[in-house]
Amino acid sequence: MTHNPAMPHGTLREVFPDVFFVMGTMRNEFFGAMWQFSRNMTVVRQDGGLTLFNAVRLDDAGLAALEALGEVRNVVQIGALHGHDDRFYVDRYGATMWAVKGMPQEEGLTVDRWLEAGGELPVRGAKLFLFEETKLPEAIIVLDRDGGIAIACDALQNWVEPDEFMDDATAERMKGFGFFTPANLGPVWVQTNEPRPGDFERLKGIPFQHALCGHGVPLVSGADSAFHATFERFLGA
Repeated sequence: MTHNPAMPHGTLREVFPDVFFVMGTMRNEFFGAMWQFSRNMTVVRQDGGLTLFNAVRLDDAGLAALEALGEVRNVVQIGALHGHDDRFYVDRYGATMWAVKGMPQEEGLTVDRWLEAGGELPVRGAKLFLFEETKLPEAIIVLDRDGGIAIACDALQNWVEPDEFMDDATAERMKGFGFFTPANLGPVWVQTNEPRPGDFERLKGIPFQHALCGHGVPLVSGADSAFHATFERFLGA
């Protein structure tokens, strides 16, 4: 069984101590057209091991840089619309696969551990937030460090402008759909999942100063306040 190929991506960079971020590429069909846009992977290092959130396959040079950070031990799917490269990392490194029940996985991939309320998490010192009123499962992991670091997938996004991993046609379409809005809810995620205010009211109860999302750039400082304003605008939450 083959894996999806590596696509253009940036350099792994340390945005907080032992928390790394890399932007890559995705191509997919939406609304009858092919889109090329960026997507992000967050890597958390703990006790010499690495946990990958929103996995993005890296090329050989990128994998060498990843391996220099530590041993890949966990792959975590926190968004139902992601998972394109999870099996590559599980197969290559024998990593433990984590996901929320109900999320679709790549063919041939088995989930080893479920992310569930009150259950164990792949990293210590973290909280799990589960959306309960959306059509598809979605989770956010909040690291209890540096004022709180939210690791999100599609629900929370911070695309502020087009980037090098988008083609021109996609960037123009994204402008029309309102993607380029700081501290945003993902437009496609909202359309697909029809979120309700109750989830966002619960999310307000978890403080986080920073957000590393599946799309966009890191939001450093004031992240929870910025997203709370977005919740009010979208949902009256």
